[in-house]
Amino acid sequence: MKVKAKLKKGIVKVKAMAKHEMTTYNMAEKKLGDRDKANFITHITATCNGETVLDMSTSQFLSKNPIIKFKFKGDICKKGDKLLMTWVDRSGKTGKGKGKIK
Repeated sequence: MKVKAKLKKGIVKVKAMAKHEMTTYNMAEKKLGDRDKANFITHITATCNGETVLDMSTSQFLSKNPIIKFKFKGDICKKGDKLLMTWVDRSGKTGKGKGKIK
């Protein structure tokens, strides 16, 4: 997972990309013949200095290698701190990424 974060005027703007195939139920049924083989990201979390700044549940609506953008108040973090992001997919696999706040 690639993560970029910038602090400007008290707001941290984050742009992250998760590398994942994102197989939907329809795609799994067409290609693999079984809807149960669908595999997509179901949960994304971001933390800074131990504080959760993003906690979202997702579904098959995200595209392959999804890009997530969000912002939060910079009172939790300052320049130079690390933003940690993780995702979990339907099969239980996890992905992680971190970026330094600039």
